[in-house]
Amino acid sequence: MLVKVHAAAVQGLEAIPVTAEVNASRGMHFFLVGLPDNAVKESYQRIVAAIQNSGYRFPVQNLTVNLTPADLKKEGSAYDLPIAIGIMATVGEVCTDRLPNFMMVGELSLDGSLLPVRGALPIAIMAREQGYDGLIVPQQNVREAAVVNRLQVYGANNMQEVIDLLNGKPDCLTPTEVKTREEFFRRQNEYELDFADVKGQEAVKRAMEVAAAGGHNMIMIGPPGSGKSMLAKRLPTILPPLSLSESLETTQIHSVAGKLNRDTSLIAQRPFRSPHHTISQVALVGGGQNPQPGEISLAHNGVLFLDELPEFSRSVLEVLRQPLEDRVINVSRARYAVSYPASFMFVASMNPCPCGYYGDPTHTCTCTPGRIQQYMSKISGPLLDRIDIQCEIQPVPFAQLSQMQPGEPSEKIRERVIRARKIQEERFNALPTAEGGKVRIHCNAQMTEKMLHQFAEPDEQSLSMLRMAMERLSLSARAYSRILKVARTIADLEGCEYIQSHHIAEAIGYRNLDRSDWAERGI
Repeated sequence: MLVKVHAAAVQGLEAIPVTAEVNASRGMHFFLVGLPDNAVKESYQRIVAAIQNSGYRFPVQNLTVNLTPADLKKEGSAYDLPIAIGIMATVGEVCTDRLPNFMMVGELSLDGSLLPVRGALPIAIMAREQGYDGLIVPQQNVREAAVVNRLQVYGANNMQEVIDLLNGKPDCLTPTEVKTREEFFRRQNEYELDFADVKGQEAVKRAMEVAAAGGHNMIMIGPPGSGKSMLAKRLPTILPPLSLSESLETTQIHSVAGKLNRDTSLIAQRPFRSPHHTISQVALVGGGQNPQPGEISLAHNGVLFLDELPEFSRSVLEVLRQPLEDRVINVSRARYAVSYPASFMFVASMNPCPCGYYGDPTHTCTCTPGRIQQYMSKISGPLLDRIDIQCEIQPVPFAQLSQMQPGEPSEKIRERVIRARKIQEERFNALPTAEGGKVRIHCNAQMTEKMLHQFAEPDEQSLSMLRMAMERLSLSARAYSRILKVARTIADLEGCEYIQSHHIAEAIGYRNLDRSDWAERGI
């Protein structure tokens, strides 16, 4: 007897239909074909124990399981459930009439219970596109899969519940419903952190507001304890809220990576990722033997924060250059080639020298200028070129720390950021592409050189100020376009149509690391 059960494989962020074909004949052998990896090959032991511990007898027959398409590498344990249901159907324990209407995935425990799998959301999206009536997933995955409308999603705790559903027994599983929009908008602004908690540091908060308004990358330089990490963790609270499409895309990435909590259906807040400085290249950009999204993709539509930037490996930092520019990471290996989105705000922090106290008014620095230059050179010029805002930060005096009055809350700052972003969206949406479509530019940080000439052209006074600053402060040539982009954002925050001289002046103040004699100036 031949039985077909529909399942799915996940490659990159896309799900691919897979059919588990189970054929029973006379004999006593088990064959599993279709390019399975070790996790799939080991499913036989799990399936035998799960069937027996669920009160059924494992058939003593020749069982051939073929996972099609045969040239697609099958990875992971999500095929346990469809293979087990196929085996049960060959001996008549499962009615085959409803099998063509369902797609199912799940890992089996030895007692027959179902364990969560990765990629339930892209599988649900694919199941709806393929026209299936229902999708069966482990109970832990049901909320993330149920956000897909026009698809009945069933969350099962064990294999017996799946058998009862397929056999049409009453009082069995019912579809899970998630009120996506209601839950999404309710959780959008539920932040635990707030800029009102930050005492002092008004210049840095202003720089972060500019960075959020224009989507600019940012680095903070200051001694230990000056509040760099505290400020960075609050940056998502002033970014514009996620749109529903951005939330779905972000949730899909975390679903594939297996990072979603059981009670999470949609990620409603912008991600904030802060990997340790010992992270490897693969963990940062993604890939591996079984390809998974890296930290830069998990930070998609959010913030990637690298604390103590010079402590990261030079090779790790250099792999950031391409995704910072293209906002996508292409991972190519001998066995696969996948692409993950990587549109994030890059925020970094660092000490000004190895001891950390260069320029600190209360501590004496023990580093020589040569050591400071060597420390700063750990960050390459091409990487620094992609950081628009460089902000110096000092410890907060006791008088400001002891103030009881809270600072400006994140909500008010976010309102100004949203107004500036709307100005940018209207500006860029009016630009036609060569094909007659719309340019996919969302913020000033993504402007091309052609757009700079069109929207950020300085007047004579501003140009003269910029020329003087570049000569006197020894700013590098690469700083020119960065200053114009940041000045354009500052003008948008003020609602100005044209860039003025004070916008240029503030933008110049954010290019401190471009000074050729930075280590000799003091902070």
